[in-house]
Amino acid sequence: MTTPALPPALAEIRESFLELSVPDRLQLLLEFANGLPSMPERFAQRPELLEPVPECQSPIAFVTEIVRAREDGTAPDDDADEPAARVHFYASAPAGAPTSRGFAGILAEGLDGLTPQEVIAVPGDYPLTLGLAEAVSPLRLRGMTALLARAKRQVSERMAG
Repeated sequence: MTTPALPPALAEIRESFLELSVPDRLQLLLEFANGLPSMPERFAQRPELLEPVPECQSPIAFVTEIVRAREDGTAPDDDADEPAARVHFYASAPAGAPTSRGFAGILAEGLDGLTPQEVIAVPGDYPLTLGLAEAVSPLRLRGMTALLARAKRQVSERMAG
């Protein structure tokens, strides 16, 4: 059985982590935490769309959005061929939760713009491949894995619904 290739952004992120020493990996995780974009206002004002991840030690909420747009980002005409669906991942986590924020930042960068099928195909153990097992607790790694699993589940549910 062959494993699917990682989307380029996630592969690049993984390589960036693996090229570093363990302390520098933690620093890179902190950079992703600091770079996590703010939750768009349209979601922040609709808490029913936010899905907390109880497996994470800190409160984190996220939403995946599936949009259809032309290559230039504009909405298609009603009579136009159906453009490919693309996923956008947004998350919110407290500033005092750098591990949760960091992994949410990795997903926000790595999943953004992928097709739903590409998101669903991301290996569930992706967080374990970043070389962070020596740097963070197993509980935090489980939280990271749960965040990815929930993102994939949300995409699957939105595609089915």
